[in-house]
Amino acid sequence: METTVRHHALSKNQKWTIASTSAGFALENMDVLFLSFALSSIIADLNINGAQAGLISSITNLGMLVGGILFGVIADRFGRVRTFSHTVFIFAFATAAMYFANSITLIYLCRFIAGIGAGGEYGVGITLIAENFNHHKIGKMTSIAAIGGQLGAILAAISAAFIIPALGWRALFLFGLIPVGLTYFIRRHLHESNEFLAAKKAETDPSKRVRVSALFKTPKLAYQTIALSVMVIVQIAGYFGLMNWLPSIMQQKLHLSVSGSSIWMIATIVGMSIGMMTFGSILDYFGPRLAFGIFLVCSALAVFSITLAVNEVTLLIAGAVLGFFSNGMFGGYGAVISRLYPTEIRSTANNVIVNIGRAIGGFSSVVIGFLMDHYSLIVVMGFLSVLYIISLCTMLTIPNLKKLGRA
Repeated sequence: METTVRHHALSKNQKWTIASTSAGFALENMDVLFLSFALSSIIADLNINGAQAGLISSITNLGMLVGGILFGVIADRFGRVRTFSHTVFIFAFATAAMYFANSITLIYLCRFIAGIGAGGEYGVGITLIAENFNHHKIGKMTSIAAIGGQLGAILAAISAAFIIPALGWRALFLFGLIPVGLTYFIRRHLHESNEFLAAKKAETDPSKRVRVSALFKTPKLAYQTIALSVMVIVQIAGYFGLMNWLPSIMQQKLHLSVSGSSIWMIATIVGMSIGMMTFGSILDYFGPRLAFGIFLVCSALAVFSITLAVNEVTLLIAGAVLGFFSNGMFGGYGAVISRLYPTEIRSTANNVIVNIGRAIGGFSSVVIGFLMDHYSLIVVMGFLSVLYIISLCTMLTIPNLKKLGRA
């Protein structure tokens, strides 16, 4: 009877883990895209220039890096569940505070704080998944959580379409309070994994501090951390570059009129979501080297599919195919990082590596904007293709990925 109860409790915790992380990632992605949809209204309302507006996103990414490092260490030291709920709480209230921001300085402050919460949430959530599921399921589960983020993008698009015209851009950010309710359920129903509790119990010195330097403790470990950071930088660079500029590329470079950009967005997000599930399954069954190898090569080729689009239908298909490969890998990074780093620094590793990728890769939209001004569409897509090849070569030099084999 006791064994049955314990098994049932574990299954229940697994369900709450995947539900909480998926919901958290969805709400985080909603928060990020609220800014994208409201940006033109913010520029007009506060009378700011393009450089000031562009800095909002950069400051958000900087906050994510700070939050990732801070809360990664806190989660490894004091626990995943409590830290996860705190990060959700922080970005929820910082997002809602945008309603009262009447100057660009206050917007910068709100976005930096929101970034701290969002940056801390990712790695802690991924670590919760990794420690509550068997290794052969981590790829699939992290992909499901990542799909939650894509659903948040769709909800953000729908919300913005109705709220901004009727109530203004400020009202949109009040939806940031929704995650506050999520923190209640997280703290009530979610529990620390047996793996984390066992690791804390086995500590010989409970007062020992978790340090970011542990990710660079040996030359081999330092190279692994840097190499994974390069891969995530490429992942984020491709995502932000494509999502920020593809609508403009469609209209300005291909001379196509796409009726209803939301249809294109939904088609691309559906492609991303299917890609995430496919990638997660390949990773779980055949290992990360084959999974990343297939998707990185296909991403390098798929970016050129946009240049072959001749009408709206083929453009939607190209967007879905590109989304399938280019962003299908996203959930896999958390799965791989979680398996390569021990329990005591796992959350720190996830947050530091991914948020370095966000902070640096987020600037790709600036580079692509420059290339679009001075070169052809082929050159722009060639730049992205080269990035994916660099990531592929980097991935092949990480020794421990080969050792993982089948998850």
